[in-house]
Amino acid sequence: MRTYLGLILLSVLCAAPSLAMGAWLPWSWTKRATVCNGHAELCGRSYGNVTYLGSHDSFAFSANPFALARTQEVDLSKQLQLGARKTEFCTSATPGLFDGGAVVDYLKIVKTFLDANPNEVLTFIFTNPEGVSLPDVWKPAFDTAGIVLLPRYFASPNLLYVGITPLAYVPPSRPVSRGAWPTLGQLIDQGKRVVVFLDAGADGSDGGVVDFILPQFDMVFEDPFSPTDPAFPCRVDRISGPLAPADHENLINHNLNTNVIPIGDGVLISDRADAPTTNSVASILAHANGCAPFVSGRAPNFVLLDYVNVGEGLAAVNKLNGF
Repeated sequence: MRTYLGLILLSVLCAAPSLAMGAWLPWSWTKRATVCNGHAELCGRSYGNVTYLGSHDSFAFSANPFALARTQEVDLSKQLQLGARKTEFCTSATPGLFDGGAVVDYLKIVKTFLDANPNEVLTFIFTNPEGVSLPDVWKPAFDTAGIVLLPRYFASPNLLYVGITPLAYVPPSRPVSRGAWPTLGQLIDQGKRVVVFLDAGADGSDGGVVDFILPQFDMVFEDPFSPTDPAFPCRVDRISGPLAPADHENLINHNLNTNVIPIGDGVLISDRADAPTTNSVASILAHANGCAPFVSGRAPNFVLLDYVNVGEGLAAVNKLNGF
């Protein structure tokens, strides 16, 4: 009996690398998510028909009110705990202000959250202003964003990388129209509950194509960014590709800025003083309603906020989802 148990254990351990790379487990065929992103009702709803709370420049956090470049005042882990399901990372370093640090370090924080919350679907929208290679830099960061320590006699080195890559959704074709996404329940059941968008280079122009890194503006359009008008007038701003605006998902930049040096182009910083009003249900719903005519009357997919710990962002998102 001991011999047979040992063989079974060895078989499981030897299968670990392939399982880590996303192979299906037998019991996953019948698994069904019953709660998705906190609501049973969302399990049967298409990914493209859900509104998500977004954290603008989620890496740029500081509790110091004199850190003028900040957009958040709690760290990434707390933002996720507060309900942010769309996060941003910028690879461009700005000396003396903020940069995102190492991509893999950022992703490790998210991977910890994903491991602890298996019924949550998360979206990344990353920027790539310096044209960093997708196959050589971005993909390895996703591959290595988590590790499992194996017995020393099993592997040398005795670390098994279990990153975010196996969790990333790969669509059958690009672009994906708003109505063609799987449901949240399907994404969770299939273990593909991370959707990754990149603002530039996902078409292969930055070193090659990575199948799970999707071109943002071919599938997600934004209204004007860096807004300074608290009325948040809406229009289709950044968009590309063959899909009509109504067939894109859409993101509203609901993060108010103030011009602290109104000379020339000025210097914009996030308006922390008005954050309780900006992040109120009334303000967010008014902005969403202003954008609705561009998407056939539907709610936005992503509500991007500064200071997600302030105001009523999640309550507004719940209302937009019908709760």
